[in-house]
Amino acid sequence: MQWMPDGWKPKAVAVDIDGTITDYNKKLHLGAIESLRRLEEAGIPVILATGNVRAITYGLSRFIGATGPMVCENGGVVWHPKWDEPIVRADGARARKCAQEMAKDIDIDPKGITTNAWRESEWCLFKDEDLDAVNNWVSNSEYSDLTVVKTGFAIHLMEPHLSKGEGLKVALEKMELSPDDVLAVGDAPNDIPMFQLVGHSVAVGGCFDTLAAVAKVISPHPHGDTFKPLVDSILN
Repeated sequence: MQWMPDGWKPKAVAVDIDGTITDYNKKLHLGAIESLRRLEEAGIPVILATGNVRAITYGLSRFIGATGPMVCENGGVVWHPKWDEPIVRADGARARKCAQEMAKDIDIDPKGITTNAWRESEWCLFKDEDLDAVNNWVSNSEYSDLTVVKTGFAIHLMEPHLSKGEGLKVALEKMELSPDDVLAVGDAPNDIPMFQLVGHSVAVGGCFDTLAAVAKVISPHPHGDTFKPLVDSILN
């Protein structure tokens, strides 16, 4: 199959973590990690673009050997260790307060997922909460401007200006790269703004239908199995 447009090669690759280089049990795909290292060895920086928190993203970035900035919390936090400070693009206190107020009216756990302990810009509910009930409550509350996005791992409550696309814009400006020169790889609806921003996009096999609808290429291989043939195509 044709993974890349004719005559086009990315100058950077933005990669989601959960469900893209992991499976839905959050186990890393070691072949995907090796493929990302091959990109780095070829001078193509890897940007981790994730809904996960900065601490986890930083650890994974170090262990992979990724040299690009990190886009964390769906664009809420953008950071590279060489920068003086992270760019925190929202205060997560309001999203957290939204969850607390919501729990007074509908049956949810306002404490949400474990990584909320380190969240800086948003708040996450468990993925199995009733999404329709959450959306209905938010849309009829003082928090109606917040964005609600469900992935395979959580329901994210975010300020409306946050998205992976907007966060990636910030990272690429720091790198002095055009979005047209970037490849994005992902699996879930929170990857849609990133796919719409960049020059080329690949959805891994098993992705959400909403992401498949905007992807330039849909992999026939699930999750991390996508990366070896994809990177072979880029480098060869």
